[in-house]
Amino acid sequence: MDIETLERMLSAGRDSALLRFGLGKSWLDAGDPVRAATHLGRCVVLDPDYSAAWKLLGKAWLAGGQPQAAREAWQRGLSVAGSKGDQQARKEMQVFLRRLDRDSPALWAKAG
Repeated sequence: MDIETLERMLSAGRDSALLRFGLGKSWLDAGDPVRAATHLGRCVVLDPDYSAAWKLLGKAWLAGGQPQAAREAWQRGLSVAGSKGDQQARKEMQVFLRRLDRDSPALWAKAG
């Protein structure tokens, strides 16, 4: 489904974690990480156990230049994935966190 269709569904009052996930992914794919993070943030409020949403929320925050917010999302996602037995999402978020730790000096140098 395209973004416009998803946005119309939301405007019509059909809000759900799945719809917000779809909107977040679509906006991230379209290059708008701020809008993506807004929808994904709402997604994890609606369903705090949605480990894939935590993973994507971290990606959106990182793409939007917010590495600390990305770290927090992935750390929360690790906890959720671990409690649900979602090993694939858990492994991916562990890799993302390691990369963030490895790349942090470069990120901070760019910011300064």
